[in-house]
Amino acid sequence: MMKLICLALLAGHVAAAPVEGVGADKSVETLESTVSRGRELFPLYSIGTKCARLCSSRDRAIKEIVDVGRVKPMMEHICDGNAQSVKGPVKALEMLALNDDLNTVVQSNSMCTRRHAMARAAGLAAGLALSQVSAPGFAAETKMVKLGADNGQLVFVPDEIKICKGDTVTWVNNKAGPHNVVFDEEAVPSGVNVESISMDGQLGEEGETFSKKFDTPGTYGYYCEPHRGAGMVATLIVA
Repeated sequence: MMKLICLALLAGHVAAAPVEGVGADKSVETLESTVSRGRELFPLYSIGTKCARLCSSRDRAIKEIVDVGRVKPMMEHICDGNAQSVKGPVKALEMLALNDDLNTVVQSNSMCTRRHAMARAAGLAAGLALSQVSAPGFAAETKMVKLGADNGQLVFVPDEIKICKGDTVTWVNNKAGPHNVVFDEEAVPSGVNVESISMDGQLGEEGETFSKKFDTPGTYGYYCEPHRGAGMVATLIVA
């Protein structure tokens, strides 16, 4: 993910470079002001006009991001000097959405917002419809937590994780069981019913799992009931 974000940042840097043919009276300050406005960081060009070098740089950056994500580029014909060559699954709305997502990856300070934007951009570049990449849960992930360390220590591994709203956590019974997952009613976001997210029973066999999806942002404290006294407690942060 960090590699993808770095590529997008590089694309933003390339897009900020002066375009060939710009006169000497066009100051660097004016160019910086231009590329800082919304979509102009990754500008889109009208059908029937030729792309400038800036468009080519944007297209190369998109291809690099898509290649890293191991998806088939849908943008390969956008900027070859003649916009009439645009064909295939490229649509105006998808292009605008992809443009917005690339800008979000570069500009957002939120890890979850950047992750969702990158997933959407990769999906659009792979040829998915806008409705598909906009569906709830499209960019959702599942994080794994071990119940008991490999050496038999009574701990959650890791004992603190951060996920995004809509993600799922799967706890896997590992060592020194039985274990369970019980959320502290005094250490969850307001309005969350701890019974609905806790596991009443216990996992006795290694490899058994318990999964739960989290939609309410906030900090959650939980513990293993049989081993709470031994310090088997953990924290979940939903952003």
